Amino acid sequence: MQLALPKFDFLKCKQSFPRQKKALLLLALTAGAFAPQPLMAQPTSDMPLQAVLKHHNDDAKRARVILALGGGGTRGCAHIGVLRVLEKEGIPIDGIVGTSIGAIVGGLYAAGMKTDQIEHRMLNRSLLKAYQTVPIPLRVALIPLFFVPRIIGYKSYDGLYKGNRFRNYLNNAVPETDREIEALPIPFVAVASNLLDAKPYAIAKGNLGLAIQASSAIPVLRRPVPMNGLLLIDGGLQANLPVKQAKELGGDIVIAVDVDEQFTTLDEKEFRRIGSVGKRVINMVLAKVDEDQRAAADVLIQPNVNNISLLSTKSKDARRAIEQGESAATAALPAIRTRLEKVAKLKLADQMPDTTELKDPQQVKSAE
Repeated sequence: MQLALPKFDFLKCKQSFPRQKKALLLLALTAGAFAPQPLMAQPTSDMPLQAVLKHHNDDAKRARVILALGGGGTRGCAHIGVLRVLEKEGIPIDGIVGTSIGAIVGGLYAAGMKTDQIEHRMLNRSLLKAYQTVPIPLRVALIPLFFVPRIIGYKSYDGLYKGNRFRNYLNNAVPETDREIEALPIPFVAVASNLLDAKPYAIAKGNLGLAIQASSAIPVLRRPVPMNGLLLIDGGLQANLPVKQAKELGGDIVIAVDVDEQFTTLDEKEFRRIGSVGKRVINMVLAKVDEDQRAAADVLIQPNVNNISLLSTKSKDARRAIEQGESAATAALPAIRTRLEKVAKLKLADQMPDTTELKDPQQVKSAE
């Protein structure tokens, strides 16, 4: 396994578990996003999208599209709906960069798994069961037993789950020939955070399951993943929406899918509940941190996934997220067409796209 520290040339970029502390740490990975009013771009012509992509197989004549799939737990099922719409419209996907659930869905898709197959694994909860091998309440109840090995000198990394079963599940879900990132049909990068130097790391080589295991290792819930002298956890702490990392793949257009819960004005009574203030504050702070990533996207898709919890085990929540992903992606098609047309015209005229000229990011949300 080789890991690449984000650079400017390529792929830049406890011993006690009080209930409130655990909840806050989990919430820290899914910051809500301050959502500006969407700019609904209209097509620059009546040219069908397929015509814009008529040079689909000619890399020199068409726009290269990179996806940045954000973290957000069960809300990330919306990525399935987005991928389904893009595929149906014939929009090429030349690379996928994912964080946490974005790495899970994006990695499986990059390995050749169909959207219907990914959806099936989500809805039948087989993927969730592999991620949570033992129900969280039971695992918490067994915490005192974790200290027994420490008495005899063995100290494991902090966390409730190792995650090895999940890694094996992912590897077994794809053909043996597609278990190394370098061999995937679609270029793929998983983004994680390194505990040792507090920096994000883009995993561009090595075992697919291990890379996704590291990218989705939620603190407290999952133990850090050691790799080549690094100690990796969920990438959502530093690059929950990995747009800047996606830019490093060299594409012409980066389509970002932000599955954070969107802020709305709440009644003051909402903050009389235990943990409500901490949840809101953490989301506010991390949303601010992610602002640059959202602004860097060429097209920003924001499905309406409010009221779906991070680790929801309800199939209806996963199904609603998928539907909202489809709705948001469909609404984004005019904006995507606009960007594709601009790049196609420049390329057909043998011009290189001017990033300053093209910089008018479009933001599209699902209909309420």
